[in-house]
Amino acid sequence: MDRAQVQSRGGVTLIGAGDPRREDLDEALKSAPTLVAADGGADFVLGWGHMPDRVIGDLDSLDPATRNALPEDRIHHVAEQDSTDFEKCLSRIDAPFILATGFTGGRSDHALAAVSVLARRVGPPTALIDAEDVIFAAPDACTLDLLPGTRVSLFPMAPVRGRSTGLRWPIDGLDLDPMGRVGTSNEATGQVSLAFDAPGMLIILPRAALPAALSALRG
Repeated sequence: MDRAQVQSRGGVTLIGAGDPRREDLDEALKSAPTLVAADGGADFVLGWGHMPDRVIGDLDSLDPATRNALPEDRIHHVAEQDSTDFEKCLSRIDAPFILATGFTGGRSDHALAAVSVLARRVGPPTALIDAEDVIFAAPDACTLDLLPGTRVSLFPMAPVRGRSTGLRWPIDGLDLDPMGRVGTSNEATGQVSLAFDAPGMLIILPRAALPAALSALRG
């Protein structure tokens, strides 16, 4: 694979074409000012008055007018079809963390592909954000500063066991598996600490808990 196309000492905002919202983009840019568009996500970026630092993807959904408006040195065409544009972007960004939006709206198959990429921990630590949720792959261990009653959903994408403090229903000793027991709709009783014995767990929090998710991503 070619070397990283985007290198940033701060966070990167990544926008896709899956029904992104301008308010999500604006919020992400406050914490992650470098802006990357995945293929047709650039149509939204330019329409909202932003110029992306880089556009990455197979470019099959990029509007011709948008492409003509972009400086050529900001376009990185990746022709292979073995990965999604989301994965193409993550694997070509070198940054402490990524906030990605516009990948969970629109088509369900695209959303499922995006969370699969998250679970495989491709690229830097990444959170998917939309109007309702923040979704990110659980680190081996993390602490989340959450208000009591905050929804904490744990969705395994592979067999995982873990330990917890601060959850209404602790996960200690449970075998979590996408084909068996999952951990949706748990609740924080206050600060939550989590640890897992293997990769593959997704943490899903309400959108208001973005600061807690950011802290976990930054380690």
